[in-house]
Amino acid sequence: MDLPALADFTLVARHGGFGKASRAAGRPKATLSRRVAELEASLDLRLFERGARVLKLTEEGRALFERTSQLLTDLDETASAIASRGHSPRGRLRISAPLLFSQTAMGKLAAGFALKYPEVRLEVTTEDRSVDMIEEAYDLVIRVNPAPDESLVGRVFLRDRLVVVASPDLAPPADGAAVPAIVRGAAKPAEMWNVTTPAGRASIAVNPILSLSSLVMVRDAVRIGAGAGRLPISLVSHDLAKGTLVHWGDVEGPEIALWTLYPSRRLLSARVSAFLDHLREAFPQGTPDELAAYL
Repeated sequence: MDLPALADFTLVARHGGFGKASRAAGRPKATLSRRVAELEASLDLRLFERGARVLKLTEEGRALFERTSQLLTDLDETASAIASRGHSPRGRLRISAPLLFSQTAMGKLAAGFALKYPEVRLEVTTEDRSVDMIEEAYDLVIRVNPAPDESLVGRVFLRDRLVVVASPDLAPPADGAAVPAIVRGAAKPAEMWNVTTPAGRASIAVNPILSLSSLVMVRDAVRIGAGAGRLPISLVSHDLAKGTLVHWGDVEGPEIALWTLYPSRRLLSARVSAFLDHLREAFPQGTPDELAAYL
């Protein structure tokens, strides 16, 4: 069997079309179409149903894709790993990272990685949405408390927690009165913040007076004294240490966990392994204080 043609078929099947595969691989669409047609002719099978706008795998095409896609990926990554032994990682590394982590730490992390591995072309995209790693050609994604996904594996490299903070000039609410609050995203009517304090559990009634789209914006508005805010402690630890903000309590609920995710447990490329090692060196304990050091 023609392995290059099989690889082109797998590329088109994975991306769901010749155009998308062409853009992802940087190869001519006509070349991919010709190679897939040659593979179909050599097998005497139709692998795709071709419509005006839709390209679908036939039953035979789906069976071939399921049996060969992982094998080809393993072969490619094994060859890359063997070729890179004794050499520095090289090539393109595409990473998707969430907004807050990118704003606070990714610039310095990326610069340090670029200085350490000058032959790697690092590309970082900032977005909070869930991305399709295969479709969008990412090598690694960083996500906060990601939903379980059997197709992805990874590990927690950093932990944080939410706290309620405010300016010292803003008095804590008394007798159930609502406190002015700055929130991220859409405000919820009659919202309550459940917190744990040295005195025990408490509920804070809030009156959202500002709705902002990023936690950095929320922090800046809280610093001005416009209201209280719920923020990661890493983002306000310096303010708490200096006394420019005060701590009203720890927000009840799950911790904030940042994960690195990649498509499978197969052999990782030298580039991805190098970046994972870079994160481990940057956050050896994975604590909020280590993240706060980047601010």
